[in-house]
Amino acid sequence: MEVTLLGTGAPAGLPSPGCPCAACSCAVGEDARAATALLVDGTLLLDLTPGAAFAAARAGRSLGGVRQVLLSHPHDGPAVEVPAALPQPARVPDGRELALLTGHRVRAVSMDAGGTGYAVTGPDGQRLLYLPPGGAPAGLENGSADSYDLVLLDVVGRPDALARLRAVGSAGPATDVVAVHLGHDVPPGAELRRRLAAAGARAVPDGTTLTVGVYEDVPDVPRRTLVLGGARSGKSVEAERRLESFPDVLYVATGGARGGDTEWAVRVAVHRERRPGSWRTTETCDLVPLLAQDGPPLLIDCLSLWLTDAMDSVGAWDDTEWAAGGEKTLRERVRELTEAVRATRRTVVAVSNEVGSGIVPATASGRRYRDELGRLNAAFAGECEQVVLVVAGQVVVLR
Repeated sequence: MEVTLLGTGAPAGLPSPGCPCAACSCAVGEDARAATALLVDGTLLLDLTPGAAFAAARAGRSLGGVRQVLLSHPHDGPAVEVPAALPQPARVPDGRELALLTGHRVRAVSMDAGGTGYAVTGPDGQRLLYLPPGGAPAGLENGSADSYDLVLLDVVGRPDALARLRAVGSAGPATDVVAVHLGHDVPPGAELRRRLAAAGARAVPDGTTLTVGVYEDVPDVPRRTLVLGGARSGKSVEAERRLESFPDVLYVATGGARGGDTEWAVRVAVHRERRPGSWRTTETCDLVPLLAQDGPPLLIDCLSLWLTDAMDSVGAWDDTEWAAGGEKTLRERVRELTEAVRATRRTVVAVSNEVGSGIVPATASGRRYRDELGRLNAAFAGECEQVVLVVAGQVVVLR
């Protein structure tokens, strides 16, 4: 089964007409995208968009053999002239299956936000799933379906949709996940590819033809990642983004509660509200046992607060205690942590502050903390497949 992507963009396309944003300004060449539409084996058209016939011609395809046109969006959209010889667009009711004379079977998948998803099975048994923009499947159950060979969905706008598919096994390790409905909510080009790769997905240019069921080089999600950055740089947002398309994430908050500190409580509340509802949270600095256990991905936020707790426990702020064994004990705790990171089988994303690039602290304890955090970051980074630095919301890949 072959799928030609006549467009891969958001309903308004990319660049969005009249939009002056930086993402739209950069959307040229392969990064320019028409509204998403799929041509399956030349006989089934999923979503009719303006200029579909010209898009097909540019891709070396024709709409002359199309026998069925199905709509997926929550609404029928603006009036689009139906090219000559094309059947009138239709929509399959949720849960119903349509059998085509070509041997394709199309089942309508109900969504949680309007619109219709389509599960298409080819004559030879290959399976693809196509979801409308802004929607995720509703009512999925474990073991309800085999894994799809190809999934096309709004990875950027609804990463939780991919998480739901993964949770029930509908998207497995070999599933080719292709992002569609791409708009200006993420930068195009290399930054888009980086973000999608972290989610185990990819984007392709308009006009690309994919062969369903043929092995694709599925992006290899880094198993251990360290996200560094300064205050308010966007490092926590970047860390959360990396795991929001995976189910059952365990968020490890190392800061704990600070009785009477209203401002800190507000910070914690903002973090909690931003996380997907399916994530669990534990407040602890005892990271080694968590890393030793099997389980869902860990998001550790952050190593800076872990270090503060560790330095508190060894008396690092007192010169006498530090010299009498505190320094040695801290080194041992850092070694135990990095060894646990090396041995862990879990997916781990850890956040830490990058300090020491500005003013030298005025106190000995401040300089000690700066130095020890630098050593911890370097040791932890040495055990990670990927290390990134977030500056002003922009991600720089260090490894």
